[in-house]
Amino acid sequence: MPVRKYQERDRDQVTQLWTEVFNESAAYSQPNSMLNEKLAVDDLVFVAENNNQITGACIAGYDGHRGWLYSIAVSPAQRLAGTGRSLVDFAVTSLASLGCQKVNLQIRGSNPDAAGFYKKLGFQVEDRISMGCKP
Repeated sequence: MPVRKYQERDRDQVTQLWTEVFNESAAYSQPNSMLNEKLAVDDLVFVAENNNQITGACIAGYDGHRGWLYSIAVSPAQRLAGTGRSLVDFAVTSLASLGCQKVNLQIRGSNPDAAGFYKKLGFQVEDRISMGCKP
């Protein structure tokens, strides 16, 4: 499955995919806002493509110490076809090329299938408490 960096021409398909997969109502999780805010900082947004259709997308982050994966989505029709693995492998390799030595991600507790997927890719559950706040 070909994976590459996001290009602006991908915006409609990426936002449609994230809307379909995440169905998020929080203002800070709206696909267009996420893209605008991320691209204002760097270009660590990646897409999987099949026959000119975006079938997967994710955002990566790197703070110089640790890397993060965010908003990883695969079209329901492409699940179990290697799209997710290709996307995550590409993102992790891209972070490693920047000097990243550890990649983290968070999964909603209501999504045990995602946890199983990431375990198969070598991610491990760590003894952490995830917290957040709105500035």
